[in-house]
Amino acid sequence: MPSTGDAGGSRDDRVLVATRILALVILPFLLVAAFLLYVFPERTGELFAWPIDPPLSAYFLASAYVGGIWFFGAVARERRWHRVQHGFPAVIVFATALLVATLLHLDRFSANLSFAVWMVLYVTTPVAVAVVALVQRRFARREPEPGDVVVPGIVAVGLAVIGAAAFGFGATVFLVPEFAASFWPWQLTPLTGRVTGAVLSLTGVVNVALLWDRRWSAFRVIFPAQLVSLAAIALSLIARRDDLIWGRPATGVFVALVASALVAYGAFVVWGGTRMRSTTRARRP
Repeated sequence: MPSTGDAGGSRDDRVLVATRILALVILPFLLVAAFLLYVFPERTGELFAWPIDPPLSAYFLASAYVGGIWFFGAVARERRWHRVQHGFPAVIVFATALLVATLLHLDRFSANLSFAVWMVLYVTTPVAVAVVALVQRRFARREPEPGDVVVPGIVAVGLAVIGAAAFGFGATVFLVPEFAASFWPWQLTPLTGRVTGAVLSLTGVVNVALLWDRRWSAFRVIFPAQLVSLAAIALSLIARRDDLIWGRPATGVFVALVASALVAYGAFVVWGGTRMRSTTRARRP
């Protein structure tokens, strides 16, 4: 069971106005980036921060932005901090990884407005998100909310293992992109390899939190966001199937893993939502 925190005092679980403002500031950038990457994947050198080839790499990055749109849209509306808190460390890791990738490959970026925006965004976002998350910590309630559901231990561990595997694989792709390019399902450059590794890190950072917080309410926003991102990846693999290198064994494995994760995450989201609604109804007089 989750630990019990201070139910009174400052732990009222509020989402601060500053947190909502940050979410609203980030959202337009995610929307524009996802639009450009999906609609103009072959014009990224001109319209985006750098030329991305093949277009599947653009779609893969866009899938993270789609999940981010879902997440930050929820942050802007959410009243309870604990429902979104576990998404913030993932954003910090992702944004920091993209900043490092940018600094390592500055020569690959275009000298345009999109790159200037990209640079400002990834210099400021990790710091802003970290500061907000630290300030919000003292408002976070640790006890289950009324009608909450406890995620079974085996499910929590299983999802944490999936996340850890994704994070480890993503870290490998990020640290040694040239090696990853030799077996990856589609063509990678050192820069797109590191960006791909950053995207893979997201699920690992989110899922590991299940090991110490098993309240469904703490993941009812984040897992749907991950599910949306997974669906975007699956659709990208279908739309850009010609970019896949089917002669590589990793291609079939990757497609199967995405499909399996889509089913597993979908089942988890349906289970959590159904159980919580049932528990809430049972509590009514």
